[in-house]
Amino acid sequence: MKTYILDNEIKIFSYGEPIETEGTIKLNRKETFFEDELNVKYTNDKSSFSFKLREEDLVYGFGANLGGINKKGRTYKSYCTDDASHTEDKNALYGAHNFFMIIGDTCKGYFIDFPSEILYDVGFTDNSIFSVDIDGEDFEVYIIEGENPQVIISKFHQIIGTPYIPPKWGFGYFQSRWGYKNENEVREIYEKFKENEIPIDGIFLDLDYMEDFKDFTVSEERFGNLKELSSDLKNQGVHLVPIIDAGVKIEEGYDIYEEGIKGDHFCKDENGKPYIAAVWPGKVHFPDFMKEDTQRWFGLKYKVLTDLGIEGFWNDMNEPAIFYDETALNDAIESAYLSKGENLDAHTYFKLKDKFTQLSNKDQYYQSFYHELKEGKKKNHDVHNLYGYYMTKAAYIGLETLLERKRFLLISRASIIGMHKYAGIWTGDNSSWWSHLELNVRMMPSLNMCGFYYTGADTGGFGGECTGELLVRWMQFSVFTPLLRNHSAIGSKVQEPFSFEENTKERSKELIKSRYMLIPYLYSEYMKSISEKKLMFSPLTFEFPDKKLSDIEDQLILGSIMLTPVYFKNKKGRYVTLPQDMLEISFSENNIKTNLKREGIHYMDYSLDELKFYLRENSMLPYVEPSQNVKSMNIETLKVIGYIKDKARYDLYDDDGISLDIKEKYCTHIKVEYQNTDWVIDVKNTNPNIKEIEFYLYDSEGSLSQRTIKIK
Repeated sequence: MKTYILDNEIKIFSYGEPIETEGTIKLNRKETFFEDELNVKYTNDKSSFSFKLREEDLVYGFGANLGGINKKGRTYKSYCTDDASHTEDKNALYGAHNFFMIIGDTCKGYFIDFPSEILYDVGFTDNSIFSVDIDGEDFEVYIIEGENPQVIISKFHQIIGTPYIPPKWGFGYFQSRWGYKNENEVREIYEKFKENEIPIDGIFLDLDYMEDFKDFTVSEERFGNLKELSSDLKNQGVHLVPIIDAGVKIEEGYDIYEEGIKGDHFCKDENGKPYIAAVWPGKVHFPDFMKEDTQRWFGLKYKVLTDLGIEGFWNDMNEPAIFYDETALNDAIESAYLSKGENLDAHTYFKLKDKFTQLSNKDQYYQSFYHELKEGKKKNHDVHNLYGYYMTKAAYIGLETLLERKRFLLISRASIIGMHKYAGIWTGDNSSWWSHLELNVRMMPSLNMCGFYYTGADTGGFGGECTGELLVRWMQFSVFTPLLRNHSAIGSKVQEPFSFEENTKERSKELIKSRYMLIPYLYSEYMKSISEKKLMFSPLTFEFPDKKLSDIEDQLILGSIMLTPVYFKNKKGRYVTLPQDMLEISFSENNIKTNLKREGIHYMDYSLDELKFYLRENSMLPYVEPSQNVKSMNIETLKVIGYIKDKARYDLYDDDGISLDIKEKYCTHIKVEYQNTDWVIDVKNTNPNIKEIEFYLYDSEGSLSQRTIKIK
């Protein structure tokens, strides 16, 4: 074991010979000596250690995972997993986010830098023990101390690097569906948004646009005029965002396959031949993204689509997901053949059934193919959690070259800490369940803790049957998440807002318009959060250190405001806990209502016809008039709601929203004080697009004053 100290006093315990994961940026390590406070134990090439847990301790972290914000009482597996059924008994999703904090009498954070499987038992087997089991002996543990969780997170974010910054249009509304069968249907979808005056910034394309599920191909039959479609929509401020999968179809004459074979770009089996698995196209090879030349080769293949005017992509199936391999499929078929004519009892029937129903993503697959790393040849299992990371890094490398340092939209399904530098993530194939709306709420702070800021869930749910009520309630929350995408699966109920009854259509429309009113604020909070290394979405206890508030996981702080979503069906409202006096706001284009609420517990009426949240004491919220898309947004008149007992300030950040190397940064610094029964307003502005600011200021008694300031 070697030990190091960083400039910000983070301790590093390095065991064995760790594989380079790029989970942290280059650090100024100083070798020193610390006792092994983890007391790591080794058994059968595995490592383990544990912590004592007290009843009052809180455990935060683990990013995109099931459970609440406080992770106690569950088991978790850190192993990127394709499993679309996110039920309570599951312990792994698509990400491997190995950062957590234990908050009690003291505060400590831990980052385990390891690319394979880790099992966490967070007080599940024994509520006084938090155990960690690592499937290997080569890893590093970073131990971060601080007086509170915010300090720990800030220190952690210093070492993992700045998160991905999307183009500003990435904060618009996106419509998506697996099943848009041709370009005419895509045009019809856009025209219906336009006809119904529902704002939109992009349409995601699923596998339907490809020729036989082949990466970097376009179906001539269904999408023969994709360049024209992309150009027509972009001229109206709407972007196409196509999918790219990890598997490359095995097909002679297919250029990506042929080049991959010639350039030695594919993962190998134990005999040194390209490994054969199966996903959407049938049999495929997987690019070995661990190799730098493969990253460059694959990344530049996005040119097929950027040449069509496309500037956004989503990388999918990159855990990597595997439907079957030849060995397992042949075994299942042989078992079925041998069972023909047999009298199968319960045991033999279920054994046969499992041969087929458990074909996907079997553990044995990931032991069967290899990567070439600087450290040598490694089984996928040993570096499994890096696969999606390096695929997405490959895309980033290619796109920053192809688009000449222009920002692009890029999201991935699989992820590990470190990938946040190159892309955002969506939370995977969720379902149209109320519990998944609740999970979306509770997951947002955990994602931020692990460095992922550009993120959101599939609004309305990807699988299942979404009701109008569920869509609206989900939208009431996701209008605040950086990624706002409504996505659904083929065979499920269509989820475009106009596909529902009139009430749902109008409610969704008004919520999306409210989103566009709030984009300047959300973009500002996003950029300030990543710059200042603080959470964009925080649990109440991070802002109001009262242990009683730690049980409240369905109220989140987002800068100046507190979010209080409703996530149960047939509810007309909910109870909320106000840790201070706040201004309750019902927010819409034509009717903004306010109601001053004092500290304490209140029942909040929250109908399907409004967007409701709370403005914190001595805080301000800027907004603008809604627009049809980000391109047409007009911020000449900025509006500001303030709830101010004595004084407040707000800095509204902005930039061009397009360039990767941000050169022009704007700030509108607003300071308001209540002095001698009047308001004193000071504005220092460098944003040339803002011409005037309308203020709607509420004092400690909830009385409204209006002021307008012209910007010179």
